[in-house]
Amino acid sequence: MESASVAVAERLRLTEIFLSLQGESRSVGWPTVFVRLTGCPLRCQYCDTAYAFHGGEWHEIDAILAEVASHGVHHVCVTGGEPLAQKRCLLLLQKLCDAGYEVSLETSGAIDISEVDSRVVRVVDLKTPGSNEQQRNLLENIPLLTDRDQVKFVLCSREDYDWAKEMLAEHRLTARCEVLFSPSYTELAPRDLAEWIIADKLPVRFQLQLHKQLWGEAQGR
Repeated sequence: MESASVAVAERLRLTEIFLSLQGESRSVGWPTVFVRLTGCPLRCQYCDTAYAFHGGEWHEIDAILAEVASHGVHHVCVTGGEPLAQKRCLLLLQKLCDAGYEVSLETSGAIDISEVDSRVVRVVDLKTPGSNEQQRNLLENIPLLTDRDQVKFVLCSREDYDWAKEMLAEHRLTARCEVLFSPSYTELAPRDLAEWIIADKLPVRFQLQLHKQLWGEAQGR
């Protein structure tokens, strides 16, 4: 009976595991295993992974680690949905780090990141007004960020850009960690965003979603 409860305690609802190139963040371009957990409490209007909101299948964490190992690469990204919506995600992250992987976590920033293993690169997506989920930002996460982490802004408009600049100044974000500015795939021309960053000499990294350039909207790529 006790072993059955331990097994249940070490399961996660999973949408997919796949090998691709990392399309975003500091490790862009590296072959990476993506572990996409199911479920998300947010509904950003531009979300490109709404298929991960529901469904999925239960997997034991050790089985997830075995599948990750079968791909034979060093980088692993735990994403969603919102992976931290499942509390046992913390255990998965710990076990991946213990196994020697370079682990990143993509999180909306709407859930407390304080208990995430310190070896994990936390990529925190601060939601802009254009996302329609700005009110979900948990600003208490910001003081927890270190130079190992990254903050990402997905920008939909000039208004979002100006809002993000205010956030940079108010919270001294570039002194805490690397900051990424990314144009919403269908809403903001990449060239416009690049020109704004250059004009303002912002100390942020411009990024495009590499996987979208290579494979468009294909799921699991």
